[in-house]
Amino acid sequence: MTPLLQTETPWRFLPVDKDALVKEFVGKPLDVLRTPAFVVDRTAFKENCAKMHQNASDWGASFRAHLKTHKTVEGTRLQLDSGTVKTYAVIVSTMMEAWGVIHGGLVEDGTVKDLLYGLPVGPNKLHDLSVLHEEMVKYGGTVRIMVDNLEQVRLLEEYEGQRRQPKRWSAFIKMDGGQKRAGTSPEPESFKPFMKAIFASTAVSVFGFYSHAGDSYGSASLEQAVSCLTGEVRLVNDAASMAQEVLAESQNKGAPSQPFVLSVGSTPTAHGATARAKIRSQLCGVLELHAGNYPMLDLQQLHTTLIDWPRISQRVLATVISYYPGRRKDGLDEALCDAGAIAMSKDTGQIPGFGEVVGKSWRLGRISQEHGVLEQLSADTQPEGEVVAVMGTL
Repeated sequence: MTPLLQTETPWRFLPVDKDALVKEFVGKPLDVLRTPAFVVDRTAFKENCAKMHQNASDWGASFRAHLKTHKTVEGTRLQLDSGTVKTYAVIVSTMMEAWGVIHGGLVEDGTVKDLLYGLPVGPNKLHDLSVLHEEMVKYGGTVRIMVDNLEQVRLLEEYEGQRRQPKRWSAFIKMDGGQKRAGTSPEPESFKPFMKAIFASTAVSVFGFYSHAGDSYGSASLEQAVSCLTGEVRLVNDAASMAQEVLAESQNKGAPSQPFVLSVGSTPTAHGATARAKIRSQLCGVLELHAGNYPMLDLQQLHTTLIDWPRISQRVLATVISYYPGRRKDGLDEALCDAGAIAMSKDTGQIPGFGEVVGKSWRLGRISQEHGVLEQLSADTQPEGEVVAVMGTL
């Protein structure tokens, strides 16, 4: 067989000296920071984590924390241990994030025991994931993967077939809830043969079914968020039900030894996790809630109406470097600041612009690579030379 092309995560090349940064900035006021600077309110961050843990607990679900938003050891600890509730399960979006968990000591000290790589597994990531799994196993942890087509299963079988000690990968089946981002179709005509082939595989053990309602970010009420969540639960529960039917019709070595995990969520739907009583008797597995934006939150989440301003824990500090009186079409002012697309995000939501200036009737209306244009929304003091705090969309 032709060996599969593999890549390696270049963790050792990261040019960050964390100890030097801590020595330089810890204990000093924010005004010593050069702008643009991303700052996080630790208290609000921690409270958001505690609220999400309680929400999952009240809903009767375990919780899996997505680490994509902050990518820090400190933030991960707060996401997993709120003081009253603790979880050990995480999701990462990149291999660099995964290795950050390892090299940050979070597996060695028992903080993280269950790590899910959040993309359907690619052929060039198998070796990297395998090495990562070996590191996790040293400390009693595990790596789980996602699968959404049979080509991935074939590649896993080919890869493991070349190893002296082949293993079975613990996998979530990624389901497409209609968003057409990733995932396999839930249509019985295609899904049942798909599951039959997976259960027969020597390289995969089905851990559960996973859904992410990305369209829930367009919610503008609790009712809409709950509706999205209900759809997610129905999707993975139907998938688990069909999987059980497939298992009942055949003798499969890949049959799970524990209930399927039904993993659902996004930050809006996790905030709306209130429908547990309606679905308790119908579940074909155990619920797991997952979310990632919730520790920091942003303008997109504010638009859902499920949070308020004080819960947004992140902001970007920017310095106003030029001022343009009356330049807007409506005669109001504009200003130039040193935070653009690199410091902020190119994503926008239902709230206009790329960010709101905290405490002032200004918004970040336009951005270029390294700078942005602030737009005056009503009469306000001239901000020239000021450092402003901008809350945007992550």
